[in-house]
Amino acid sequence: MFCLKNARLHPKTIWHFTSYEILPKLCYRRPGVPPDNTPPWKKIDFNFSKGVQGIKKHFGLLKKEMFERFEGPQGRPMREIMLEQTRVVWEFRNQESLEQWVVSSDEAMGGKSKIYLRLSRNNQTALLYGNLCTEVPKDGETRYSGYCTLRSKQLLGAFNAKTHHDWSNFNTLYLRIRGDGRPWMINIATETYFQHQKNDMYNYFLYTRGGPYWQDVKIPFSKFFLTSHGRIQDDQHPLWLDKINTLGFTLGDKVDGPFHLEIDCIGVCNDHAHTEMFAYEKYKKNP
Repeated sequence: MFCLKNARLHPKTIWHFTSYEILPKLCYRRPGVPPDNTPPWKKIDFNFSKGVQGIKKHFGLLKKEMFERFEGPQGRPMREIMLEQTRVVWEFRNQESLEQWVVSSDEAMGGKSKIYLRLSRNNQTALLYGNLCTEVPKDGETRYSGYCTLRSKQLLGAFNAKTHHDWSNFNTLYLRIRGDGRPWMINIATETYFQHQKNDMYNYFLYTRGGPYWQDVKIPFSKFFLTSHGRIQDDQHPLWLDKINTLGFTLGDKVDGPFHLEIDCIGVCNDHAHTEMFAYEKYKKNP
């Protein structure tokens, strides 16, 4: 197991932060609960009006994607994209911005943790709050509990084709947050080649100061380390910045009680003072 630079948590505790993030909430079945054998066609909502709206939506997205090939990414000239130094990816100013995110907790596996996401009183920030409970469900199989997660939704294009965030022009993740002193784990999921890599994720620690003042956090992408099923991998690779799927926040510090995290914006920037390519040792295989 390799060492984590500048990390203040023991590597064994990382499992509690990351492994729950990759649990699929919809397909998880608690021990003792019979499987859902409902035929797939019975779960389809046959609604003509929604179908027409869906066709208009997806053909509109298709038209936009086709014209962007001539205009440039996001409808901007390529020169402007190449010279871009900062980009705000998520801002929380209305209810539509919250719909780009999903929250989950150990309730999916029978736990008692609660998590909520809403706009703040002035509708200018997102407030993530709830209560963490480490009480293990008494099902005879679950051994760990106590996590809460916020994660961005996968970008989808025309006809629900998967698209990605392209952050290849930047080297640093920027967060403007206000927390309560609890440590969080930042999770970044990238596109993978093979099915067995679906649980691969890049992680780094976020330490909030607490108090009434805002905290500007800059985390270089070179500091993110690779995990799978919540376990740190010996074979490390740099983050694949042009194929970013989702970004998430996970709380699992084993401390029962309320928590809150206020988020103003999330962006990326190009810090020219940071020249490190990758912070961790990469092992070379024998020929």
